[in-house]
Amino acid sequence: MTSTPTNITSSPPTTAVSSTAANRAGRLAVRIGIAATLAISGVIHAYLYIHGYQYIPTSGTAFLVQASVFCALGVLVAAGGPAWLRWAGGVLSVAALIAFALSRTVGLSGFTEHGWNPAPQAAISVAAEALTVVLVAFTVLSRRRRTPIT
Repeated sequence: MTSTPTNITSSPPTTAVSSTAANRAGRLAVRIGIAATLAISGVIHAYLYIHGYQYIPTSGTAFLVQASVFCALGVLVAAGGPAWLRWAGGVLSVAALIAFALSRTVGLSGFTEHGWNPAPQAAISVAAEALTVVLVAFTVLSRRRRTPIT
């Protein structure tokens, strides 16, 4: 019996390497996006605090705390901190969006605003926080897809 050699072809190793590099680049881009959106929200809240919100009881202090925490999270996420920092940024962004909605409807600790005032800071902050939530959700969902079920 004669055996015929089989020609087994495989993907060149560069495909696997470039795929891994692309995955790393994608994860880096999402991480930088989360860091940037957190920092944008933090800077806006710091600006609003400095330009008058510091005189609002309770809410003024909340603006300062949010500014500090979001800016710190932005720096730590950008520096490659642990994944739980991204989760914390996502959860805090959801909380900020809820606080924004409350301040436009029933009020929050006696503080109310109307519409998208102060403009353009309100719209930019809401957009940044919403994008943070989307990016964090994307990282969670993509990680679940990569994790094998055993």
